[in-house]
Amino acid sequence: MEASERRVLSVIVINEASVLSRITDLFSGRGYNIESLTVAPIPDSKYSRLTIATSGSVRVIEQITKQLHKLIPIYKVIEHADLVEKEMALIKFPITESLSDIDALCGAYNGRIVNVGENVIIAMVADEPCRVGHFLESIKRFNPKEIVRSGAVALER
Repeated sequence: MEASERRVLSVIVINEASVLSRITDLFSGRGYNIESLTVAPIPDSKYSRLTIATSGSVRVIEQITKQLHKLIPIYKVIEHADLVEKEMALIKFPITESLSDIDALCGAYNGRIVNVGENVIIAMVADEPCRVGHFLESIKRFNPKEIVRSGAVALER
């Protein structure tokens, strides 16, 4: 059995209805898993960029890429080799937790406290996905009430 590795693909598509559905159908129809998916319009164009994090053998990734190229609304598929990859997370903490300790920990992961309300503290971090995962492990002692992750975004160097 071939080794499975995590890969990040950028897919440039015409920004129109049902494109996302067709792409996710391609993955699910072949049993491929999407670990994260982000979509945003490309400024001043008719295109959007989908960033898809997935995993599989080299052969599976090649199959995914070939199948993506066959879909009509797709303009370009970029299989990243040398990339900058980031992810964001928002975390809600009870107001009773230590504001200064949370802020110090956030600072170590390119983050900060973004809102302090009557009952909650909301923090944000933006870093490499594996570092965001490490941050989420380290904040468990502060009893987070809710966590939202954005999914990966990436650009080729």
